Amino acid sequence: MIRRRQVIYVEGYDPQGASGYYGLFRAAMRRFLKAWPIKSDLGELKLESDAFACWTIGLSGPNWHVDTRYTFLRQEHIISANIAEPMVWQACRSLAWLADSVLSGAMFRIFCASWRFGAHLVWFQLMLLAWIAAAVGAGWLVALAAFHWGGLPTLWSAGLGIVVGVAAFPALGKLFDRWHVTQIINHWPLLRRFGRGNATCLDQPIEDGAQRLVMLARANDADEIVVVGHSGGGVLGPAVMARALALDPDVGRHGPAVVLMTLGSIMPGVALHSSATAIRDMVRRLAVERSIVWIDCQSRKDVMNFWNFDPVEGVGVEAGPQRCNPLVWLVRFKDMVSPEFYRRLRRSFFRLHYQFIMSGDRRAAYDYVMLTCGPLPVAQWAKHPGETLALFAADGSLTGPGTSASRPALAS
Repeated sequence: MIRRRQVIYVEGYDPQGASGYYGLFRAAMRRFLKAWPIKSDLGELKLESDAFACWTIGLSGPNWHVDTRYTFLRQEHIISANIAEPMVWQACRSLAWLADSVLSGAMFRIFCASWRFGAHLVWFQLMLLAWIAAAVGAGWLVALAAFHWGGLPTLWSAGLGIVVGVAAFPALGKLFDRWHVTQIINHWPLLRRFGRGNATCLDQPIEDGAQRLVMLARANDADEIVVVGHSGGGVLGPAVMARALALDPDVGRHGPAVVLMTLGSIMPGVALHSSATAIRDMVRRLAVERSIVWIDCQSRKDVMNFWNFDPVEGVGVEAGPQRCNPLVWLVRFKDMVSPEFYRRLRRSFFRLHYQFIMSGDRRAAYDYVMLTCGPLPVAQWAKHPGETLALFAADGSLTGPGTSASRPALAS
């Protein structure tokens, strides 16, 4: 039974950062406690440095207690800086990504792997084109009006139209931000460069996360260390784990069980590009590493992940007979929430995508708070979800063996 756990959370490409994710976790905890009659103690958010934030969680049932230290790998300053770059430059970079996805055959391979994921990418690409077309259209209308009704010469009219078009593009950004277009089109060109092994702004957070993981494993003061990568973190989380193994090949042998959990990962969309050799090498390394457990959680209703997909062979990696990872866990969001709440979830595919790191209003084998803060190993939930859920009685007590008192709390 788990009594002390360390979690390293690797976010997706989301500028809300530590404070936003702490709010999401707090909301998940409130909903979790409606379904589970147990006690909780959620600590305050602490900003350790530019690299890390953290909070602690104490979770108690009638015959078990778990102390969890939740470390958030910060990237919000990097993401915000990227999104704040000149919009015209972002548009040019995004158009290059769009063209490369088509010409390289990556988009075709993505559609073959998951038509839902491919469709969601095409949606954002079309939104980018609509955004550019709206700005060009505004400039053209102004130029036309200046020439026909303003009496300006052709060159002056054209120049004015260009100025208006360039100015209209960032002005329209606030509208398209409502549909997360800026966030997505800014992220994917970065992921393409990262997949090729080029130096990017993601390298430092990965190094920071890997060093923290090695330090925690060597300290050997937890029963389980879980590296969680959600969405875009499904690319960076494995990179953190692979880098930690490069720093210390025995990171999974120092004492605590070391688990990599990727949730709604978009990694295959990166690895399916023909030039993404660095990502595929990383996947191959983790696929054969027996000292760690890699669990990849997928949901059919989430269009922003790859459903029922092998993240090793599916991206063209042959790991051979030594392969032991990952364990693919097919998650049903419908089991987690009431029908009314599920209908609300389905109205927004972004909110549905975030359900991986939220709780439901029903007891279910997949519940993010129970996975990261509960008394049973994550791998046990993934391998035997139904049987593991049945170990909990109505009052939240654990009916299996090994339910003795817990160790002292983790240091804050």
